[in-house]
Amino acid sequence: MNNSVYILEDRAILYINGKDVKEFLQNLISNDINKVTDNSSCFASLLTPQGKFLYEFIIAKHKQGYFIDCEKSQAESLFQQLNNYKIRSKVEILNLSNEFVVASFGHEKFLSIEGSQDILGFTLKYREDPIILDPRNKNLGARLIINLEKLYLSLKKLDLKDSKIENYYKLCHQVGIVPKNFNQLQNKLFGLECNYEELNGIDFKKGCYIGQENTARIKLRGKLLKRLMPISLVNGKIKENDLIYEDKTEVGKVLIEGEYSFALIKYKEVKLDKKCDFTTKNATIKIQKPFWI
Repeated sequence: MNNSVYILEDRAILYINGKDVKEFLQNLISNDINKVTDNSSCFASLLTPQGKFLYEFIIAKHKQGYFIDCEKSQAESLFQQLNNYKIRSKVEILNLSNEFVVASFGHEKFLSIEGSQDILGFTLKYREDPIILDPRNKNLGARLIINLEKLYLSLKKLDLKDSKIENYYKLCHQVGIVPKNFNQLQNKLFGLECNYEELNGIDFKKGCYIGQENTARIKLRGKLLKRLMPISLVNGKIKENDLIYEDKTEVGKVLIEGEYSFALIKYKEVKLDKKCDFTTKNATIKIQKPFWI
């Protein structure tokens, strides 16, 4: 059994509670807040009114409110955005990023903990702190949301040993799920193009939420023509917004550059099952189709 744990120092925790908290979140997020209980957490996003990506996060129940586990680089603007929507709602929004931390460990290790179940989003309390089987994909393992002061004692009791965060990024990239740099995606693609249906981030049966109309229209009309996919460098250099070509035909655009790159791909126009190379202005790349698409 792999006892590695990754301290995700690039994650932040917001906390939302108050009399109107459930209704407040239900009117905003792409998933159904009713799925979130003491034993179940969910993945969700906050979209623009046009259905474009703004923020994504994991929501877990905590006391009378909810933890929002988001990328640290997005935390302050998400905090402001939620406050902008607050208006007369009786909710309190706190940024607890200096007090709480997120730690991730493997699927097999999660199943060894008493009371765990092999269900995406399944949540159990370990010494009052939630451990969540990642609601997007079980290959990403589980995540513990815990007060920083209690972190290392809990990791010791769980027999978990600190590992390099780069190994977690690499795992996410291999699975086909963006690990960081979400600000580079803002307003550039629709929620469905982020693969949120496959990652259990959209509920098509719930009522209205911001961006719901366009999201439903794309789904119903079968207009999903592009998808966010991981790409890897064969040689050269890639930059954000580089166009991607198959021979001389444009088939996509780089949205996240760097070691864990992602691109928006016209997936219906490309034979992704063949192991061919694609090109940008200054690079040769491979497009990796996630196994769950």
